[in-house]
Formats: sequence, C-alpha cells, structure tokens
Amino acid sequence: MKTVYERIKNMRGNLITVNAEGVSLGELARIELKDGRSIYASVLKIDGDEVILQVFKSSRGISTQDKVVFLKKEMQAIFGDTLLGRRLNGAGEPIDGGPNVVGQAINIGSTSFNPVRRVIPRELVRTNIPMIDVFNCLVKSQKIPIFSIPGEPYNALLMRIANQTDADVVILGGMGLTFKEYQAFIDNAEESGSMNKTVMFVHRATDPAVECMLVPDMALACAEKFALEGKNVLVLLTDMTAFADANKEIAITMDQVPSNRGYPGSLYSDLASRYEKAVLIEGSGSITVVAVTTMPGDDVTHPIPDNTGYITEGQFYLHGGRIDPFGSLSRLKQLVIGRKTREDHGDLANAMIRLYAESKKARERQSMGFRLSKWDEKLLHYSKLFEDRMMNLEVNYTLEQALDLGWETLAECFEPNEAGIKQSMIEKYWPAEQVSR
Repeated sequence: MKTVYERIKNMRGNLITVNAEGVSLGELARIELKDGRSIYASVLKIDGDEVILQVFKSSRGISTQDKVVFLKKEMQAIFGDTLLGRRLNGAGEPIDGGPNVVGQAINIGSTSFNPVRRVIPRELVRTNIPMIDVFNCLVKSQKIPIFSIPGEPYNALLMRIANQTDADVVILGGMGLTFKEYQAFIDNAEESGSMNKTVMFVHRATDPAVECMLVPDMALACAEKFALEGKNVLVLLTDMTAFADANKEIAITMDQVPSNRGYPGSLYSDLASRYEKAVLIEGSGSITVVAVTTMPGDDVTHPIPDNTGYITEGQFYLHGGRIDPFGSLSRLKQLVIGRKTREDHGDLANAMIRLYAESKKARERQSMGFRLSKWDEKLLHYSKLFEDRMMNLEVNYTLEQALDLGWETLAECFEPNEAGIKQSMIEKYWPAEQVSR
C-alpha cells in the first residue's frame, strides 16, 4: 500500500525532507505538484522519522504543501530489445523524440555478481589500435579506465573502441556531456552503422546532478540483463569524474563530513560498486567496462584516479593525443598474449617498448647537445617510426598487421642481434629484407 504525506519539511537544492515512517533506502517516491505535474525522487537517507529524498529533476516549482507518495519500490530502468537504438536521460526517459520504451522494469544499483560464479577472462577484445592490441590488450570482461585530462580526445578513443569491437551491444553512459560531445556520439553511431546495437544513457551538463549519479546504474543494470541473455556487452562511461563530482555536490548539500579534497568518504565504494559490474558469466554473456577518468590538473594522486587505480585492472593513459606506453597498463594482458595471440606477441611487444624507452634517453642527449653515437641515431629513427606507426590513434591495423609492422620497423632500424629478441623468434619472424617506406 502506498503511503502519502502532504507536507514537505525542508528543501535544499535537489534534496527535500519529509517526516515519514515505514520507508526504506532507495525507495522511489512521487512528488505531486499543485499544477498537476509529478516529479520522482528516491530515499537517500533516513534519520529516525526524518527522510531525505533526492529529486530527479530540478526542485523548482515544488512547494512545502505538495504531496509525497512513497511507491514501495526502488528506482527502475526499462529493459528490452526496444532499448536498442534509443537515447535516454539519467531517469530513463527518452530524449530522442521517440515513444516511451516498453519492456521489463528492472531495479538499478543491485549488487554485483558473486565472485564464485565469475569465469577467468581469456578472450581478446580487438580494437585495431596498436597501442592497445599489441602492448596493453583489452580483455573481455575487463574493467579499465582511460586516465586523461580535459581536452584530450578520450571520447574519440571511446568511439574508436566501440566501432571496432565485435560486442553484441554497446551501452554509453554519458555524464556531464556538452551538446557537441553528445552529438558526436550520435553522429559516430550513425556513420559507423552501429546505432541499432547502441543504447545511450546521457546526462548533459545542464541536467540536474542527481541524474548524473543515476546514469552508470541505468547503463550497468541494462548491460547485466543483456549479458544474462548471452550477449557480449561493451559499456562506455564518460566521465566518471563528473559522476564523482555529482556525489560530492550531493554530500555537501547533506552536510556530510567531507573526506579527501571534499569528496565523501564513500567515494571508493561508490566507484567500486559500478566497476565491479564487469563480469564474464559462465555459460552466458559478458560485460566489459571502459570508463574515462579526467584527472584535475593531470594529477594521478587526485582522489578519483587514485581510488580508481585500486579498483580497476590497469589503465590507458591518454597524454598529448596518444596512449602513453609508460603510463598505461593492462593487468590481464598476460592471459591472452601468446595464448590467444601469435607466439611472437610478447617478445616483440617487450622489445619494442624497451627500445622506445632507450630512444627517449637518446632524445634527451640530443636536446642537451651531446655528440650522438650511431646507436643513438638508430634509436632516434626508431622513435619516430614507433610514434607514427604505433602511437598514432588514427592508424587502423588488425593485431596481426600491427605485429608484422612491428617486425618491419625493427628491421628498418636495427640489425637482428641488436633487437634483444631470442634467436628462434628472429629466425621465424625477422623480415628477409629491410622494408623501405
């Protein structure tokens, strides 16, 4: 039975307070305004008979005399095949001008999968981006962030990954997007022909902060249902810093005692409960999560990237328009390199990174005016080729093409005995003649 209360005690931002009994955390409520409109909210905190709710829209127009109806259910998303190709806001309402989504109502924010039921991931997710496929493989069911700063092409990188993946369903959770960013995702899905397998939950920069907090839960709840149906789902979240900032804003409004740099003490749990949705389900589908984290001031010790690093399985560090090979790491790559990929993959990748690291030292010697040796000159030539062929985000190679190109690059710059690769691999894969380009 629904409970109706006819007086709102207090309003602060998107939070309202009522005196109520018999309600539970996360319970959905409907605020019935005098003008006939209804606005939804959910229970955020209970202190005795004092209940604080967060409103999903702007609280403008709400008066203390409006009715609050508790609905005895949690916030829900609508799931079904009719979701595919649709764009919705953080409250699950269509923003694409289409009809309401019809399907099954599912609770959001549920617990993640039982670790006992999880399968160890061993499948490569191909992106055709050499800095990922060759050096830091993305693995099915992995949870991995893109560490970056505002202004870097992280959304373009997400779109590249979405376009190249063979996932059955792509779900975008956009938080704090500008109209230009939002439109870019739409244009990309239409141009790549992937709109019919894409679902977008979007919080725009002008939308209420509370909707920003709902976007990851909406996206991940629907992803889980698709995965249980046997589909491989790629979830793209951008930007988790906007999500954390929305949490911070709500916590400040609630007068919570702040933790590091003003963020709530629950920041780690808030992030982990979303990232841990990544899973490979035995006998069914999978959820792979790639999320952007913009680092304020390019500070990796900031609470958001710092906490994220403990939760996730590596990171792609986007710097200067490229994926930095030294700041990036995939902790699951050893599960697929040389096992699901070619035998030369591991040896070649390690040699190329080692030589690129040496070339950085040669570049430093050059900048300081030191006399360069022939070895330094070889390293500098290799450095330019490596950056053009491997680090350029515009190139589009299959993994096998990238590996072959890696061998060709080594052969152009070095003698076989200078590469530091075991002889059996040299004999099998080293090009018979240097390739001129």
